[in-house]
Amino acid sequence: MSSTLLEVTRAAHEDVERLERLIVKDLQNEPASYKDRLYQSHRVRNMIDTIISTTEKLVEIYEDKDTARKDEIAALGGQTATGTNVFSAFYDRLKEIREYHRKHPAARVVDASEEPEAVLKEEPLIEFSGEEASGRYFDLHELYHQFINSKFGEPIEYSAYLDVFSQTDKVPRKVKMTRQYGEYMESLLEYLIYFFQRTEPLQDLDRIFSKVVSEFEEDWANGKVPGWENDIQENGHVPAEHAVIDLDYYSTVEELIEVGPEKLKEALAALGLKTGGSVQQRAERLFLTKHTPLEKLDKKHFAKGPRGSDKNGPAAGPQQEENSKEIALMEAKMRRLCDLLEDVIAKTKDNVVKKQALTYEELEAERGEEEIQEDTESEDEEQQIYNPLKLPMGWDGKPIPYWLYKLHGLGQEFKCEICGNYSYWGRRAFERHFKEWRHQHGMRCLGIPNTKNFNEITSIEEAKELWKKIQERQGVNKWRPDLEEEYEDKEGNIYNKKTYADLQRQGLI
Repeated sequence: MSSTLLEVTRAAHEDVERLERLIVKDLQNEPASYKDRLYQSHRVRNMIDTIISTTEKLVEIYEDKDTARKDEIAALGGQTATGTNVFSAFYDRLKEIREYHRKHPAARVVDASEEPEAVLKEEPLIEFSGEEASGRYFDLHELYHQFINSKFGEPIEYSAYLDVFSQTDKVPRKVKMTRQYGEYMESLLEYLIYFFQRTEPLQDLDRIFSKVVSEFEEDWANGKVPGWENDIQENGHVPAEHAVIDLDYYSTVEELIEVGPEKLKEALAALGLKTGGSVQQRAERLFLTKHTPLEKLDKKHFAKGPRGSDKNGPAAGPQQEENSKEIALMEAKMRRLCDLLEDVIAKTKDNVVKKQALTYEELEAERGEEEIQEDTESEDEEQQIYNPLKLPMGWDGKPIPYWLYKLHGLGQEFKCEICGNYSYWGRRAFERHFKEWRHQHGMRCLGIPNTKNFNEITSIEEAKELWKKIQERQGVNKWRPDLEEEYEDKEGNIYNKKTYADLQRQGLI
């Protein structure tokens, strides 16, 4: 293989140059859709990885630790150990090169104009779950169930979890030191990293994290890490006044009791000793350390568990500090990724709220529309359709006729304040939107039922005034359980309390 080292070097340089030209050509093409942009990014990422690995091999060749390259260059000039003729050396070299290419036909010279069309249309395989919708949304359901079933979580809706999962500063420090929280934070960070690598393959995550680590180390030293401010000193250790009590000032156990149960508990925990029992027992346990070194204390006094052990009682303090710093660093990395993926989090929230307002039939219809949309996006992009009037597209993917556009009044814009000033084009779309999820969600936020009385009303003030008049006219300001309290039978039918009671008495339910 050493006799073909220069040929390998030449081929490697050629591959690097060819890949660089392909990257430039690929980035010159403006992606037409989100999926095209994703494919383009992954294609470029794969080519960059290939360039890096090839360059590493070239660096190894140029370092020439075994002097094989130097010997081969000398042989090209006829400088051989046996004193062979220059022409003989040339023909021997030519024979070796031909033999090499006969054994390695894939190493032939490739014309740069042959490959680009096929390479630039390649669609890399990217793994996304159905909920992620090709990287448009998060799929945090597994972590959500882990959160609501934990000691540090609370039973909330999935949409509310998307608001709080990145707010780690509200979790008590004592809870953060549990193994359950550490495993949850590790899983959350792992998912965010994997999602970021799939959706932003051209971003240098190592450089981003190196900056996070440097900022974190500085904040940790200054005691400014969110959620850990009270537990960090300038030197990065737990403050002495919170961890250790100077026993030289106390001559009896009774004097030590006056310190209080909480400070005794913190001092015992810092030394790796058991923290349970009454105030008297805690003081006695701590007072033992005044005249007896920790190494000579009975093992029964040391705490057992993941954070402390009877084997490493004296080292429990530093070990606890190291665990605290590790968890705090994971939180800092997680918050940085959440900042970078802020748009995805917002889109995920909107998507969840939208689905909550849809019926089962509407969900199925929307799923079908998404599948059709993905199929059309995956097809080869045809030439751009000439559409100077910006007419809506029909079922065939072409602009609808202009007379149909005028007939339906699609050039007329209707805005609805209840929908967040969303625009609807055409009278038909405007009338239909009163029954759609966006308007229903807006009415629900206002605390107003979306009935026929409120059709054609798009102003929030008008809707509130009308609702107030209806309440005054119908006298519904008072709670009427017989009419407003709802009951559900086994088949899922909803009745008010009066109707349900009548049907139940008649034996119909």
